[in-house]
Amino acid sequence: MTKSTQIMLAALTVGLCLLVPVPGALAQEPPDQAELAPTMLVLDASGSMTGADPSGGTKMEAAKRAVHTLVDATPTGASVGLAAYGTSTGNSTAEREQGCRDVTVLREAGPIDKAALGAAVDGLTPRGFTPIGRALQVAAESLPQEGPRSIVLVSDGEDTCAPPQPCEVVRTLAGQGVDLVVHTVGFGVDSVARAQLSCVAQATGGTYSDAPDAETLQRVLPRVTATALRNYQPAGSPITGSPGYDTAPVALPGQYLDTIGQKEKRFYAVYVPQGATAYVSATVSYPPLRDVPRTDDNNALHLDVHGIDGSDCLKSEVAQSLRSSDGEALTVASTWNGATEVRNGSGDDRCQGGGRYYFAVEWHTVSVGVPERMPIELLVGVEPAAVDTGPVAVLPPAELVATTGPGTPVVGGGSFNVAGTLDASGTYTDALQRSEFVFYRVKLQWGQGLAYRVHFGETPGSGLANISPLSTTLYTPFREEIASERMVYTGKDFTLPTISTAPVRYNNRAADATTVRTQSVAGWYYIAVQVGPVADDARSAAPVPVRLDVSVTGTAEPGPRYDPASGDAAAGPFGENRSPAPAAPQEPVAAPVDTATHLAISPVGWIAAGAVLVAALVGGAFALRRLRRAGSDSSDHQPPRGQ
Repeated sequence: MTKSTQIMLAALTVGLCLLVPVPGALAQEPPDQAELAPTMLVLDASGSMTGADPSGGTKMEAAKRAVHTLVDATPTGASVGLAAYGTSTGNSTAEREQGCRDVTVLREAGPIDKAALGAAVDGLTPRGFTPIGRALQVAAESLPQEGPRSIVLVSDGEDTCAPPQPCEVVRTLAGQGVDLVVHTVGFGVDSVARAQLSCVAQATGGTYSDAPDAETLQRVLPRVTATALRNYQPAGSPITGSPGYDTAPVALPGQYLDTIGQKEKRFYAVYVPQGATAYVSATVSYPPLRDVPRTDDNNALHLDVHGIDGSDCLKSEVAQSLRSSDGEALTVASTWNGATEVRNGSGDDRCQGGGRYYFAVEWHTVSVGVPERMPIELLVGVEPAAVDTGPVAVLPPAELVATTGPGTPVVGGGSFNVAGTLDASGTYTDALQRSEFVFYRVKLQWGQGLAYRVHFGETPGSGLANISPLSTTLYTPFREEIASERMVYTGKDFTLPTISTAPVRYNNRAADATTVRTQSVAGWYYIAVQVGPVADDARSAAPVPVRLDVSVTGTAEPGPRYDPASGDAAAGPFGENRSPAPAAPQEPVAAPVDTATHLAISPVGWIAAGAVLVAALVGGAFALRRLRRAGSDSSDHQPPRGQ
């Protein structure tokens, strides 16, 4: 078993909006509003909202306060509309037919008019039925007909008017190709309503959140709405993992989207031909939250490998964040080389040789305040057996070559899938809002290496209101971390140390230096850059100008030659070069529609580290611990015990 521990200044706040290029060190433009998904807020104004809230007043009064909070937090120019149901009729049997059509669009989805939207919600009087399915139809029709769009639904109960069933409504829309994500909030709901609202979110790749009382709703609703605004519709291959290995869906190389619940384990099957190597990673993007105690701020993902008959292959990976409330896309990655071994027929070889293997992803540890279900992104790669592995020598690390000039503006992406492309060596500029973590990607051919550094420009302001954690992390094509650097930003010019790779060669995976082994697959390498939250309200500090100095070194050389009997090398290990419907070698399975699945993107939120941040800075321990543990070394396979 190998174990590596990394100390990080703050959890990765992944997947906020893309930023427009910002010239000038002190530029403070907000995010490009064209990158915000038009969003409809659908509010329950049925008769049950006249009920008492545990913290005092009625549920409707609590909902109105929460809407005002989210309106105040919404970026100017964001496209937000408002619909409500249950406002025009009572809830008697005689009024049922009319009440089940009672959905009113109070504000169309357009540039937000905060005063008008606030006035519209203040005028609501709850009295009628709960036509959730119909409300979803109306809200979807009120949104633009093209591009990503979102709905945030708040309800205190289940649909009382079905049909149409809410889940069927969103499934129908998805089947029609509508790029829609629905996030749901259950406001003091029972188990039946919770299941219904969870189903709606799960069917669209959205999130479900519980709000048992007014205080929670006021905290949750702005965060969920911010997620919706920053959300990009998952585009690619939906998949539904199973609770056991024996019913696991078979995934070809490519990228998939599923959802996972708290403490839930999901199984996926991957066919790995004899001699091939499998790469599997799973990513969950946790939302930023406020006022979460440090002791309750821990999320962990486990990824285990199983062989024939579900045998435990003793290959376990763990990714863990101890400050998830700062926001993080937590990725757990595994390299599986059991198929490179040969079965001996002795009965102890269930995790050896070619065949179907099972990868189990578990949301093992859960922090306070996170949604009950989250989208999970699954990346699957199968690298065929190599018959000629190429050069053995490990080349010296890439060196950064200084460049001059203003740099090329680039737009960092909010996830791996929409990472900004850095075309070659050079200088690139961007600007990050506080509480953002964005991605860039660089293509490395066989024989090429990467060196880069990140410079953060000066911003106005000083003191705790301007202090943020900084970090940068480099990832492999299958999203395993290579290296990271971090420091505290005080508003002054600052440059993080250079990160370098060795030139990519197949045989690096067997290098004596373990730090080089990850640089053994050609393809897209990902640079993540973070500017974390400030001690004060995140909106109080200026955006930070960012400059990336990038050097791609070395001459491209021929890579390994692969055995065509063990896979389609031309398709690429992650299926990135293949047609949409390939045939899996020796095993017919459904192919993914697209290999570039876009995950739901995390929000720009109000994030404050508060007294915890102050104390950590004073004590010199402003840090997050992020742990990764491998159940077996990626280069050495261990047979299962007792087999």
